Amino acid sequence: MISVYKLKPKFQALLQPLLVRLNKRGVSPNLLTLLGILLSIAMGLYALYGNRILALILLPIVLLVRMALNALDGMMARQFNLQSKLGAVLNEIGDIISDIALYFPLYVLFKMDPTWMLFFLLLSVLNEFAGLLGQAVSGERRYDGPMGKSDRALVVGLLSLLFVFNAPIQMYLNWIWMLIFILLLWSTLRRLRHAIN
Repeated sequence: MISVYKLKPKFQALLQPLLVRLNKRGVSPNLLTLLGILLSIAMGLYALYGNRILALILLPIVLLVRMALNALDGMMARQFNLQSKLGAVLNEIGDIISDIALYFPLYVLFKMDPTWMLFFLLLSVLNEFAGLLGQAVSGERRYDGPMGKSDRALVVGLLSLLFVFNAPIQMYLNWIWMLIFILLLWSTLRRLRHAIN
């Protein structure tokens, strides 16, 4: 199944030199997780109350930085034996908080009914929960696409850029979100099926 998640090993390889420098400076995985949460909240608040065009420009950058921080905290915990129960809990809760902070304000940026964003967040949380169930049931966290966390970030980032350049997508936006919802449901069912099997 096509998913941005399959690019994760290459993305991690690019981040490896930065990881080593951060570890030498005494940065902890939990600090990186907290930075990702705070960055997401700050972006969400700016999306709600700041300049719309600037927020649309900043959002793809923030999504990329957030993905980098998410990758770095896990890499650091594994490579330098810094794993902890607190870190695991903070990582999962942090993902949910970050998703809410980043994605709910999209109704302002994309000029949509907020109900669409609430539904998107509900399906996103269910998708992540299905991944966690895989770990609880079979011992393996599931990241199956086609609309996992990285895929959602890519799609939202692309939509933001299309709005920046005034692409004529507003009339198709409801159909785009319906496709995203279908892919999210598909991804969730795949994760549950693999967890059970």
